[in-house]
Amino acid sequence: MSDSGDASASSLDLSRFRPNVGIILARDDGRVWLGRRADTQGPRNWQFPQGGVDDGEPLEAAARRELQEETGVTSVTLLGRTEDWIAYEFPPGYKRSKAARGWLGQKQIWFAFRFTGSESEFDLGAHHQIEFDLWRWAPVDEALGSVATFKLETYRKVIDFFRPLIGGHVTEGSPRARD
Repeated sequence: MSDSGDASASSLDLSRFRPNVGIILARDDGRVWLGRRADTQGPRNWQFPQGGVDDGEPLEAAARRELQEETGVTSVTLLGRTEDWIAYEFPPGYKRSKAARGWLGQKQIWFAFRFTGSESEFDLGAHHQIEFDLWRWAPVDEALGSVATFKLETYRKVIDFFRPLIGGHVTEGSPRARD
């Protein structure tokens, strides 16, 4: 495991990790949707939509449901998905409800969708549990400088995996360009 909290799924007992889906929502120009966590101090409080998988729920259905609940969006086309779980551990002292319920972290299958609707479709209050209080379109690599540090390696893997599908590129001054 690296210091960032990401771990190879093959080296972990995944039964202690909460099943989860993550979503990259991209526009035709390769920019991706980032939301600012409503209940999290900055500056590293921007992320892609993600959420839990209900018992027996197909993974793509979970991704579409989470996307709709967190953003209001339903007008999307599937671009691709990861095949294997990508896991990260919660950092020491993490006090959110998932850790309190005994989960060590989350294991995720990621989906990339192309946004095909109009921006009026976005409604951060579409669900009773508001996840984000602001959103923006950004070059994909901006996510690396905006996400919680313990999710950083997961984001690197996911961005690298989906980059050919979403059309994003390394931007001057992005965290990826400095690595």
